[in-house]
Amino acid sequence: MIQGLLGQKVKMQQVFDSEGRILPVTILKIPANFVVQIKDKKKDGYQAVQIGAGEKKRLPKPVRGHLKKAGIKENLQILREVRVDEGEKELKAGKVISPQEVFSPGDLVKVTGTSKGRGFAGVVKRWGFATQPKTHGQSDRERAPGSIGAQTPGRVWKGKKMPGHYGNQKVTVRNLTVVKVKEGEIWVKGAVPGPKKGWVLVVKTGEKSKRFKGLAEKDNGQENQPKDKQEGK
Repeated sequence: MIQGLLGQKVKMQQVFDSEGRILPVTILKIPANFVVQIKDKKKDGYQAVQIGAGEKKRLPKPVRGHLKKAGIKENLQILREVRVDEGEKELKAGKVISPQEVFSPGDLVKVTGTSKGRGFAGVVKRWGFATQPKTHGQSDRERAPGSIGAQTPGRVWKGKKMPGHYGNQKVTVRNLTVVKVKEGEIWVKGAVPGPKKGWVLVVKTGEKSKRFKGLAEKDNGQENQPKDKQEGK
């Protein structure tokens, strides 16, 4: 079966597990994920499936043709590739996959997204440098990086931590636990990269969490509802 799906970050909140511990969870909205293209070892050299989700007003003509070939009428906003099990033959172009088919509570997943872009930043904010002393003749350069090289080799080494564009990069957070799966949503323990409504790719690692014992009953059914709604008033 397919190992991952595309989703959007909704918000974070707290829930209780069956042992009474508070868990910080991120709610991910999983819209309709379409199978766009199937790649096999014989033709492409590797086994994978291209999936798409979301909706966009306009698409480039080549992308429209690519989707039309798969029998998909929607203008999909984002396309990604995910691996599938060896010998998978049930998947066909145009099929819609739901989160219940892929994930179950207790699965360990990795979530890949684009971190928040924070513009130009100095070394203190970007890399966590310590500030320089504000005394002993120091004027207004407390947040400066200091020396960036020496007489030998007479240049700045590649990879030197310097001021520059902070954020807006591809980030992957691994070994997050799926705590709840329902129609169009999955809840994962911990934080995921990106802003609200940002797209993420959630992929199973193939392992189960040994610590997760399930959610408390109130967080399984009537979570975050006022008491009058929970009682049906």
